Amino acid sequence: MGITTGDTVNQAEEVTGRDISPSGTPRYTRRLSDKILIAFHHACDQSDFEVAEQLLHILEMMLTRRPLTPDGTRRRNMESLVAAHERLWHLRHPHIGDGF
Repeated sequence: MGITTGDTVNQAEEVTGRDISPSGTPRYTRRLSDKILIAFHHACDQSDFEVAEQLLHILEMMLTRRPLTPDGTRRRNMESLVAAHERLWHLRHPHIGDGF
């Protein structure tokens, strides 16, 4: 029993976050900033706070520079960035805020 072309395409999409167009060229289904945010949360889940912090700096640089296109997602992106900063802070300071 072998892997069919459809299975290969589905596996490629799951691993890389991209889809294959009918012409055979990749179409990306996630923005790079989304992939970096996912990697940040993965680093947090693994308790690798140094990597998480570096990914957060990269994400912040990407989101705060002048947008290439006015797509209306800036506010949502900034909210995600703030939430990521808060998550990292709480992971690094788990004892603060428990006494309230």
